[in-house]
Amino acid sequence: MTFRALVVEKEDQGPTSASVMLLEDDRLPAGDVTVAVEYSTVNYKDGLCIGPGGGLVRTYPHVPGIDFAGTVEASDDPRYAPGDKVVLTGWRVGEVHWGGYAEKARVKADWLVPLPEGLTTRQAMAVGTAGFTAMLAVMALEDHGLKPGAGDVLVTGAAGGVGSVATAILAHLGHEVAAVTGRPEQEDYLKGLGAARIVAREELAETVKRPLEAETWAGCVDAVGGAMLARVLGQMKYGASVAAVGLAGGAGLPATVIPFLLRGVNLLGIDSVMQPYDNRLRAWERIARDLPMDRLEAMIQPATLADLPELGASILKGGVRGRVVVDVRA
Repeated sequence: MTFRALVVEKEDQGPTSASVMLLEDDRLPAGDVTVAVEYSTVNYKDGLCIGPGGGLVRTYPHVPGIDFAGTVEASDDPRYAPGDKVVLTGWRVGEVHWGGYAEKARVKADWLVPLPEGLTTRQAMAVGTAGFTAMLAVMALEDHGLKPGAGDVLVTGAAGGVGSVATAILAHLGHEVAAVTGRPEQEDYLKGLGAARIVAREELAETVKRPLEAETWAGCVDAVGGAMLARVLGQMKYGASVAAVGLAGGAGLPATVIPFLLRGVNLLGIDSVMQPYDNRLRAWERIARDLPMDRLEAMIQPATLADLPELGASILKGGVRGRVVVDVRA
């Protein structure tokens, strides 16, 4: 038996190359469950794994793809049977373990979750790690007291994958969403997702000497980090929280502790890779309930395995909007 996969190769210290190849089933890595993959997606990490590696890929040749959804083909674990629909995000699949950019994947049963009722495999990959992370961020803000009507909720990097889904979920839940973007041409797109207003990236990109500014935001999902996160911390309302999900603007944090000490601001770190199973189920159930499918559909850019090298390079440059859904069978 054979299957198609996007294979990344690298010789010694040379550059990587990626191409669609036909592989034998015995090339699949060890695992409890073999899945006939239907859809995958494209995240920033995928761009790194397709291209420069970013220190994520340990051995070559490699099959990237940190997310996938499909149907169980064979299982040595009693939790899953042939025909079951499943989703995988995280667990360093697509980084150190062969991932979802293939018609088949073999993984540990512990890494899978059942496809939530009401979602198709295509919709699950329109969500993917980005949307899963966005829901984890919203849940964390809610767990720390955020309620509709408390004031504007800021979403930075709003036109990206995490930001797009966070904007749609927050708006659906009744929050007034202020969407930050450096791409003014995305204003209509973001308002279509439910953003109440658009904030130009330039308004928050510049650092200021004052540790505190006017109390402006009731909550924030931040995908940027760096100087913008430091600036936003000083603008949060008393007791409000920021869920940090990314570092598109840098890993440094040129901030002071003053917002934490004088306003009780909370900085919440969001990790989607090693989330416990129960919280994964909770997040996926919330996604099925609280993410409007029409708004999800508006984010989707379809793609095939052959499109991935170009898309991987594009996402590293900030050139991908919303969510890419890869039909690995096309």
